[in-house]
Amino acid sequence: MRVVIAEDDALLREGLVLLMTTKGIEVVAAVDNATDFLAVVEHDRPDVVVVDVRLPPSFGDEGLRAAVEARRIHPGLPVLVLSAYVEDSYATELLADGSGGVGYLLKERVGRVERFLEALHRVAAGGTAMDPEVISQLLVRRTANSPLDALTAREREVLGLMAEGLSNTTIGDRLAVSDAAVHKHIRNIFTKLDLPHDDNGGHRRVLAVLTYLDG
Repeated sequence: MRVVIAEDDALLREGLVLLMTTKGIEVVAAVDNATDFLAVVEHDRPDVVVVDVRLPPSFGDEGLRAAVEARRIHPGLPVLVLSAYVEDSYATELLADGSGGVGYLLKERVGRVERFLEALHRVAAGGTAMDPEVISQLLVRRTANSPLDALTAREREVLGLMAEGLSNTTIGDRLAVSDAAVHKHIRNIFTKLDLPHDDNGGHRRVLAVLTYLDG
């Protein structure tokens, strides 16, 4: 797996490089600004990128905008945002193309190296990896008349755990219900969100999560 990192904090950036390298992951480049990040992405498309939201010079949303531009250059490019902040525009811009391969983790909440690496691999494979706090904040800011309004409270709970990237078995363990019950809830979610039945289950799962995050 080939990765490009955009992180302005030198210690964190070098730490990520060291971590990935020791795990057999090739770091194509590790840069501290959006301009260099986009140049590397355009020249040598990586398998996944890890991007901070706030980068020089203004430390606003340069990293986020660069991530959106990177997916314009290479549609479907997997992006894992690693930030201290939750930005509304992540849901409305980065998820707007409807493709998978997206993740959003909060730096201070990544308590285990294994969790970060699992999220990185999941996003690179086209899945999702969302911090529950990010999900919570996005839901609070969600607009009215969302397609999610048709879901029951339990179905929303299941969909939220899907957005974290959890398997059906793990979701069942979290909610203390059977695999069959989880499967039924997910089937209802697919139906209520009007997701096409001719898609494979994995793709529909991603589409459901994207609807959840973009709702």
